[in-house]
Amino acid sequence: MTSALTRVGRSLAVLLTVLILTFAIFYVAPIDPALRMCGKPCSPEDLEAARGFMGFDQPWFVQLGTFLAAIVTGRTFGSSDVVVECAAPCLGYSFQLHQPVTALLGDRFPISFSIAIGAVALQAVLGIAAGALAARRQGGILDRIVTGVSVIAASAPSFVVGLLAVVIFALGLGLLPSGGYVPFTESPVDWARHLVLPWATLAFLNGAVYARLVRSSMIEQLGLDYVRTARASGLSERRIDRYALRNLALPLTTLIALDIGALLGGTVITERIFGLPGLGALLLDATTTADLPVIVGTTLVGSLIIVLANLGADLARPLLDRRLAVGGRPPATTTRSDSTTQETTS
Repeated sequence: MTSALTRVGRSLAVLLTVLILTFAIFYVAPIDPALRMCGKPCSPEDLEAARGFMGFDQPWFVQLGTFLAAIVTGRTFGSSDVVVECAAPCLGYSFQLHQPVTALLGDRFPISFSIAIGAVALQAVLGIAAGALAARRQGGILDRIVTGVSVIAASAPSFVVGLLAVVIFALGLGLLPSGGYVPFTESPVDWARHLVLPWATLAFLNGAVYARLVRSSMIEQLGLDYVRTARASGLSERRIDRYALRNLALPLTTLIALDIGALLGGTVITERIFGLPGLGALLLDATTTADLPVIVGTTLVGSLIIVLANLGADLARPLLDRRLAVGGRPPATTTRSDSTTQETTS
């Protein structure tokens, strides 16, 4: 319990650090969102009034405190004549898009969530299967193919892979849409059809990491004593593979959690190529137009997702590896005998 609370406290500290750095960086940067609201011509008096209306007339640390308080209590922008309400949890207000940042993030999050879940599932399944087959056929043709494709995928630019997918499968063969998004609630089939190419692109690029990790780890596992003992006991190679993969649950779970957190925060290039208005596209547009509230809000939510994914992986570690739950003892080989098998528990 104490360890879990410590991890939660560290996660909150990381979030607060990210928020402080984000505010400090954009406060120091030569960006004044009030200039766009003021319009042209803009007198010094009008510019100062615009800054006061938007809340940018205070030092950055005061703005930070107001921002944190607004998450819990909400916030009001403007004066008695013109008032803009931002209900809790308020992550700022986009005066360019005339919407609270929370509403903008809520509209875009389902798209990024759809991309992340499908891509992670596909890359994990394909990567783990490819790595396991390559390890079983070490030095063979299949092993060389998997290794070669992994090297290509790890070094290929994402925009090149995405554009090739569009040219071949959408424009050339006409099998799939080249872009766009259909909500799952409207048509699950069209939702999946529009996301197949983004899923495949991300799975090809990121699945190489899974394949290389599983291949090297399984080769190591298959050379351990418990595997030789299992073979001598007559255990099938398929069951031996299952035991070897089970011992990879900890690193694979951590990797999957990190990938989910990273993809939920937005995939800027992939979203642009396939015309998906997710969180990554929102952040890119906000950066282009100097929409500071959207930049800060999107950055904070992306950081929150990554921190939560890391926290989930940390909390799951004792469940996946019982050695960590009993104080991090070194690996011990325990033999369990029955009429047919002997296996290592970890």
